[in-house]
Amino acid sequence: MVKLTFIGHASFLIESDKHKILIDPFINGNPVAKVKIEDLKADAIILTHGHGDHLGDAITIAKNNNSLIVAPFELATYCSQKGVNTHAMHIGGSHNFDFGWVKLVPALHGSGFIEGNNIIYLGNPAGVLLKIDGKLIYHAGDTGLTKDMELIGELYKIDVALLPIGDNFTMGIDDAVVATKMIKPNIVIPMHYNTWPLIAQDPNKFTEKVSNISKCIILEPGQSYSL
Repeated sequence: MVKLTFIGHASFLIESDKHKILIDPFINGNPVAKVKIEDLKADAIILTHGHGDHLGDAITIAKNNNSLIVAPFELATYCSQKGVNTHAMHIGGSHNFDFGWVKLVPALHGSGFIEGNNIIYLGNPAGVLLKIDGKLIYHAGDTGLTKDMELIGELYKIDVALLPIGDNFTMGIDDAVVATKMIKPNIVIPMHYNTWPLIAQDPNKFTEKVSNISKCIILEPGQSYSL
């Protein structure tokens, strides 16, 4: 069994019988997160890009748990310089880990971290394919609609797609519906919405529009869904 827990924003905890994987663990400063950093346990942390609401608290959690951070090369290098164990990857590359198989795929966005008055460039953003205990999960990261999603749908049988719907910084609902048509997942879970007023959306509208494509599961922060 694989269990997905929505932490809030674009943060998820993915658990199998043996492993706990965090994706983009943004806790401090996340107004919808209900979990405490010290309560999060993870064997590995996967990062899609270097914005503060995705890099989030990954370094602190990694230090607390001796977790491995898996991220695009520049972001992995940045994390390594902060004193944590990392595995660098890049778009198109895949790797088999103890916890499962990971492949980075394209995302249309940016990637940089603000420290003081400086913006640190952290490479290309990515989406993530994670295969764990026979289930294939696609976390799109922050992205606009891209034709690459059609290839993902053609090449892979996606069990669950985690897609942003918040608009302004990422796809909105209508573009996420088109993405769902291209990806053809068994289940789609919306993310990256209602964290702040700027990305406020009604996920029920998304559910209605994809009802004839995929099963849509709306998770409130703290809620879980088991595959």
